[in-house]
Amino acid sequence: MRHNPSEIRAYRAAHPKLRERDIAAQLGICEAALVAAECGFTAVRIDSDANRFLERAVDLGEVLALTRNESAVHEKIGNYENVQAGKMAALVLGSEIDLRVFPSAWAHGFAVSKADAEGTVRCSLQFFDKWGDAVHKVHLRPASNKAAYNRIVEELRLDDQSQDFIAEAGLSRDGDRPDSTVDAEELRDHWTKLTDTHQFHGMLRKLNIGRRQALHAVGDDLAWRLDPAGIEAMLRGSAEIELPIMCFVGSRGVIQIHSGRVANIAAMGPWLNVMDPTFHLHLRRDHIAELWAVRKPTADGHVTSLEALDAKGEMVIQFFGKRKEGYAERPEWRLLVEGLPRLDTIAAA
Repeated sequence: MRHNPSEIRAYRAAHPKLRERDIAAQLGICEAALVAAECGFTAVRIDSDANRFLERAVDLGEVLALTRNESAVHEKIGNYENVQAGKMAALVLGSEIDLRVFPSAWAHGFAVSKADAEGTVRCSLQFFDKWGDAVHKVHLRPASNKAAYNRIVEELRLDDQSQDFIAEAGLSRDGDRPDSTVDAEELRDHWTKLTDTHQFHGMLRKLNIGRRQALHAVGDDLAWRLDPAGIEAMLRGSAEIELPIMCFVGSRGVIQIHSGRVANIAAMGPWLNVMDPTFHLHLRRDHIAELWAVRKPTADGHVTSLEALDAKGEMVIQFFGKRKEGYAERPEWRLLVEGLPRLDTIAAA
């Protein structure tokens, strides 16, 4: 559905309490089109080059970094530190903000400054893919360096300040190959020879197997299905014993990671939330179609992950126990995951 920019701004003004993502959904447009309609008012088009932005982001000081997908929102408060630029992949390895960035997915950028209900002007830098979906956002905080923000906007500002936004045709996901063609023994052979968790995606690509398909085929000694309620049980269990964990949420252009303890966990309607001082997580529990415990071999012994998939088989969120390279997995994490209710056990009860 197409709306001209003035219609978009009018609808937005008439619904000041709605979140931007919800307004875009109601209008049948992508979120980037909603932001673009504000160019000349509250938004400025900026260069979307991920590396150009990251090299400047270190000057912003304390900010809130936000990465989300359809079902999970991951927010971290901290500084952009130890930025390592790269054409295929870039890294941010800060003590709080920890990102894996895929620059090819960054297609559109905006600087947004708008007043909230109390009249306070909120500033952010927002980046979108070619379909108009957000890949990463950076929100300024009271302690942020506003002068550095203004300098970034000026340096990255584009000549094109059009209010129109036309997203590319919808992304189509190729379906998995027929299950009957999957060689489970070949999959197990490759799986058991892994020496690093980062090799897992490459293994799936080499074998032309989807993640969900692999989890179903490999055997329950390496992957077993859990009750989706296991995520909340894991979070509350790790909070109770003060166990540090790692939480991964990805868009098409960024994977954002929290490493550390969690403490303040609250369920509100369909949302499961973590509201800690520097880490906020908002997870739609009703979007989780499958939850899996997964064992992956490494040079330091196998590690155990908790992986949630949506109805399309896409990764929603992933958890590991926090560990350092060269060290074995924490036994407390392994016991916690292995103690979560299995779906087959519940069905049989």
